Amino acid sequence: MRETPRSQGTAGDAEPVLPQPRPGCALAHTTGASGSGSPHRSDGRPPQTPRGARHTGRHGGPGTTPPVPGPPTVHPPSAPRAPFRAPLALSAPPLALIAPLVPIALLALCTWQIAAHGPLRTYDERLGRALAGSAFPSPVAEFLADLGNTAVAVPVLAVALGRAAWCARRAAEPRWWLPPLAAAVAMAVVPALVVPFKALIDRPGPPGPLSGESGFFPSGHAATAAVAYGAAALLLHPFLRPRLRRPLLVAVAVLNVAVAAGLVRRGYHWPLDTVASWCLCGPLLWTVLKVTWSGRSGHVDRSRATRDASG
Repeated sequence: MRETPRSQGTAGDAEPVLPQPRPGCALAHTTGASGSGSPHRSDGRPPQTPRGARHTGRHGGPGTTPPVPGPPTVHPPSAPRAPFRAPLALSAPPLALIAPLVPIALLALCTWQIAAHGPLRTYDERLGRALAGSAFPSPVAEFLADLGNTAVAVPVLAVALGRAAWCARRAAEPRWWLPPLAAAVAMAVVPALVVPFKALIDRPGPPGPLSGESGFFPSGHAATAAVAYGAAALLLHPFLRPRLRRPLLVAVAVLNVAVAAGLVRRGYHWPLDTVASWCLCGPLLWTVLKVTWSGRSGHVDRSRATRDASG
């Protein structure tokens, strides 16, 4: 009932000796019996991980016991995510709405400065007196100013109307008559817009041939030249050869500047009178441009009409 006595000695010299079980001892177990040998459960139930299922180490030694799997974790179903939508960017206003507003805003600014005797009117009159006393030849200035007369500008527009209508009809345009009609209406609207402005502002003229009179803002000659020559260029532009289109537009712009310079040099108008006329006629020309391009057919062969127009 007692274990074998250990040898006397120091703790450092003693060798570990496993206890030897004796028959009849409470620690003695029969090999293969329940709870015999190394730590088996005494109730005879198999261990959770059988010894044979344990993996050996790298060199055949006993490996670690794999972890016991727990109950599966059940995650609650996540709510469906809404699809990502980029913030809507503010779309820029179309050019068809911005372009007419720019000259209208400039016209409102000029009208306000002239009517309220603002600083812009002071600079305008100072510039007008300087240009009127310049060394620019007076006969040349008179000729340029006369280009804004209705007797000169309107016949030029009439020729362009007939030419554009003939070329569009030869090119089988579906609405060949619409662009010439729009240009004619724009020309007829000019006096209906200029005359009320002149009476409303009643600006005195510069020193010169018409000194002492009033009603010079805006300039009727500058407005007539802008619409007549500008509309003629827009009507003929689609029927010209590509190398002639840009020079035509540049020539019309230079011509209108020359008419304004002749009017100021001869003392018929102040500089802002001509600038206000351009702003007043800007929406009219923009309308003619839109009608001209909307009336064109993109699938019509225009080669014959181009050759006819360019000669």
